[in-house]
Amino acid sequence: MEVESPSNLPLPDAFLDFLNENGLDPSVYTNSDPTPRYVRLKPGCEGDVEEIEVEVGCKLEKVDWLPSFYSLSPHVQIANSKAYQQGKIYGIDAASGAAVSALNISLGDHVLDLCVAPGAKLCMILDLLGSSGSVTGIDVARHRLAACRTMVLKYSLGDRCRLFVADGTLFSLLPIRVFSGSNSGEYPLDEMVNLYKEWTSRRPWKDKKKAAKARVTVASQLASLTQDPELIYYGKNSGVVGLTRSEIYQTYRGNDVLRCGYDKVLVDAECTHDGSIKHIQKFEYWGWKTLQRRVLNAERTDNLTVLQLQLLTNGFRLLKIGGSLVYSTCSLTVAQNEDVVEQFLLQNASAELLEIDAAKNWPCRSGRIPKTLRFDPMTSRTSGLFVAKVLLPFVKMLWHSRRTEFPSGSHLLLHQVILDHVQGFLRQQQSMRSVVYLK
Repeated sequence: MEVESPSNLPLPDAFLDFLNENGLDPSVYTNSDPTPRYVRLKPGCEGDVEEIEVEVGCKLEKVDWLPSFYSLSPHVQIANSKAYQQGKIYGIDAASGAAVSALNISLGDHVLDLCVAPGAKLCMILDLLGSSGSVTGIDVARHRLAACRTMVLKYSLGDRCRLFVADGTLFSLLPIRVFSGSNSGEYPLDEMVNLYKEWTSRRPWKDKKKAAKARVTVASQLASLTQDPELIYYGKNSGVVGLTRSEIYQTYRGNDVLRCGYDKVLVDAECTHDGSIKHIQKFEYWGWKTLQRRVLNAERTDNLTVLQLQLLTNGFRLLKIGGSLVYSTCSLTVAQNEDVVEQFLLQNASAELLEIDAAKNWPCRSGRIPKTLRFDPMTSRTSGLFVAKVLLPFVKMLWHSRRTEFPSGSHLLLHQVILDHVQGFLRQQQSMRSVVYLK
């Protein structure tokens, strides 16, 4: 869809009032210098840049501050290029890439993407993990999650991925840290029949009929949210294959999460999207009344901030000790960003805002809270994005546990968790030294 140049985009009075109330500069939306389009190059395709430039008819400018990212003219369409069709590149804004980079993913990490659609950040996370760890992706809308599934299959990245249709504020399944595809002999005969086999897109007729029936009414979709999360995709090395349903969906106590929770969590929360300039430009065609309903409606904004806090809180609840979480939105408003983070910190004494080390080289500015970041078209030449990183630290969690009524024995467990982490770190250091000696 062709959109009007930002400098010529007439902003309605209601939107200008909204910007004024939130302390936002209208020139962000009327800047004559258009924001570039960004793509990420799949690892191993670095030698294909010149060929891709010929295909898209445009030079790819390397983004110095973000590895594997390139910028190109916003008017260039990549969907018809061979590079896109063959899975060599995918579109993702550089600010979104920065949010993923802020996770500081390490090999072997188990990552939770709590608001996974549309899927570009999921692909980047899987790229960074390579053939290690796992990613669990959650979305409340089945059709959006199905699009994510299509994306990871297209880019051959789904091997260590699980995708669940679920409410991100309630999701409570932990990563499968001990992959056990060889224990089938230990199961009773009736459970052997229900072991998860390798995923296939060719579902049995009964399953297809059941899925079609579930989509008949909106009411049935809403009702499904109160049931167990629906596993719509899992890779062969995601830990699912060879397990029973009861093992996949087993519940955990709070103490279990401290030891077996996620290493990293990304909460790219639902928001008003007012930081996406392209999104705002579309309202010129959709009608400004639609903008009033989707962005400016005070009741909807209030509901969103409640949702955002719930998502952030649940994501933090699923972290293991020493794990970290990145919270982001593509809104520029304080209410959906700093205010949500401040409220979260007040309610979670064990949480600690973390400096994002890589941001020292990023073209962004500080948020209203120290250690938080803001991207915008004028400062960063990206879409608008707010980023905050939260840590569940060892020492602070231990101190907080002594001032809280934890279940009997939890202090001993907490000490054991810390001991496990220290021993794991020492083993990792020893392994790294061994590699150096071998070289």
